[in-house]
This record gives sequence, structure tokens and C-alpha cells, in this order.
Amino acid sequence: MSSDHVRNTEAMQSSPRCGARTRDDTLCRAPAMHGKARCRMHGGARRSGAPRGNQNARRHGMFTKDGIAERRQIEVLLDEAWKLLSELK
Repeated sequence: MSSDHVRNTEAMQSSPRCGARTRDDTLCRAPAMHGKARCRMHGGARRSGAPRGNQNARRHGMFTKDGIAERRQIEVLLDEAWKLLSELK
């Protein structure tokens, strides 16, 4: 039994592509979701991405101005303590 049926893939081939970058630094070739710029695997699907109010996405504050200033004050205090200890010896 031969298959003479030709598939009509014109609509699929002409649909907009996702365009996200893959690990190989090439463009994703999957079709974008309807009304979206990305495919289902790159954020076009409903409810994809981080949940709202994600507690894991909070900043730790280590590189804020206050955090840097506090560490510098601690360094100065430790330097003075080491100098005092070396003078006492």
C-alpha cells in the first residue's frame, strides 16, 4: 500500500517562530504560542515562570550600599584590633 498523500504543512511552516536562544546559542525553531512571542517551552505557556511572590527570588542584601559599608567598617575594626595586638606583643 503506497502513501501518495501529501501533508499540508504550509500553515505550520509559515507560523512565527519562538526566537529564544538555546544552549547552543541558536534560535529555537519551535512555533510560538498563539498571541505570544515564545513557544510553550520558553515561557509562552499559561502559568509558566516563577510564581508570584516567590520567596526564593528575594535578594540577600549582601551587595547593597548598607551591606558593603557594614563590611568595610568591620574590616577597619579588625585591622585596628590586629594592630593593637601586634603592639602588645
